[in-house]
Amino acid sequence: MPRWRYSYAFLDPWAKREIRRKLLKAVAIPGHQVPFASREMPVARGWGTGGLQITLALVGPTDRVKVMDQGADDSVNAANLRRFIQAVSGAGTTTDTLEATLLQSRHRVPEERLEEGQILVLQVPIPEPLRYVEPSDARARELHALGDYSTLWVDLFEEHATRGRSRKGAAYPVLVHGRYVMDPSPLPRFDLPKLHMARHLTLLGAGREKRLYAVPPYTRVEPLAFRDRPFAPEPILGRCRRTGRNHVFLNALPQEDGSLVHEISDQGYLEKLLRGEEAGPLFLEVKDDA
Repeated sequence: MPRWRYSYAFLDPWAKREIRRKLLKAVAIPGHQVPFASREMPVARGWGTGGLQITLALVGPTDRVKVMDQGADDSVNAANLRRFIQAVSGAGTTTDTLEATLLQSRHRVPEERLEEGQILVLQVPIPEPLRYVEPSDARARELHALGDYSTLWVDLFEEHATRGRSRKGAAYPVLVHGRYVMDPSPLPRFDLPKLHMARHLTLLGAGREKRLYAVPPYTRVEPLAFRDRPFAPEPILGRCRRTGRNHVFLNALPQEDGSLVHEISDQGYLEKLLRGEEAGPLFLEVKDDA
């Protein structure tokens, strides 16, 4: 173990204690935004400081940490955060979803199903789902307290009335435990059913906005939708250029000639398929048309 010139896992003990206490409150009130004293981190605000603070407050030397950015383990942001977490905590790292005890992600939920005891930390840029229909934060907090989400419903109705469908892609609002409407981070709509009655704990942190919130295991997470206009995730278009599969979320990669090719977004799962290894059960058992 190296001799630390700073507190273990970078954050001082008072910061860790505050974040843990606020996380306990967030777990006790699913979907409720809990303010916290977001600290300055060695990465810029907007690059995952909220998720990083949650991870550093929880990580221990026996943990196995996985960090992914839009499904990729080797992107610049994911690689730098993973190296930093390992350097300040001594925790092990992995790209295998099933081996990780603590997963930090930006914009994706892994394809392989997380189990009890695993913790998923999501980075959040804008935690307030009412931001686009109610610019006043003070009024938005009142509406959350009253459970009054009529403006969101009106906005959703106008989209269906004028466009025939909702234009919301990422950050589609969800109702948690039948009480609070939550911004689920800029997850694609494809990933939202993975949060519903999930076995793992999901923690969400917004460092710039100084808010954190949680979805405990086995909690209802329901995207806002009308009975005659049910919620629908993005359709899977194309096939993965490397595996030929189309049963999970695919990234569309533009080419120089203007065409698009597709590739499985979850890099860890993709690498398992390429190596011929048996992957764990998926969150969504979508039939492969291959």
